[in-house]
Amino acid sequence: MIRSAIALGACTFLLLGCANRTDPSTYSVGSVGQVNRSVAGKIISSRAVRIDGNTGTGGAVGGVTGAVAGSGIGGSGRANAVGAIGGAVVGAIIGAAIEQSGSQREGMEYVIATENGSLMTIAQQTDVQFSEGDKVIILYGSPSRVIRDPR
Repeated sequence: MIRSAIALGACTFLLLGCANRTDPSTYSVGSVGQVNRSVAGKIISSRAVRIDGNTGTGGAVGGVTGAVAGSGIGGSGRANAVGAIGGAVVGAIIGAAIEQSGSQREGMEYVIATENGSLMTIAQQTDVQFSEGDKVIILYGSPSRVIRDPR
């Protein structure tokens, strides 16, 4: 039983660490040194949005952990199988809930009129907020991001 609690606690921390980052100031190691195309524009509207980083990993990890923990409950092969199935279901539900609660962030959606006349929409975290009329630069990439135009 103690082993199951330790495994569940470890999975909780693992799931919280899996949350996606959409911070415009954070770059992945693979992005460093990469050249990206950029386009200048102006913010024409913005609205608050919720960013959901749910990947499904929480349910999968929770299900496996629950199955392992549940299989040790019974004294016979049949009881172990029933425990594993029940543990997998409960673990998947708990894992998905943990991931959901740890992966939601507040963000902003911006509609931008580019200098070449096209419209673009992008959502990103609220670390840096822009107002209508602000001059910005859209950086293409994975993920794309919007930064203030310093010119």
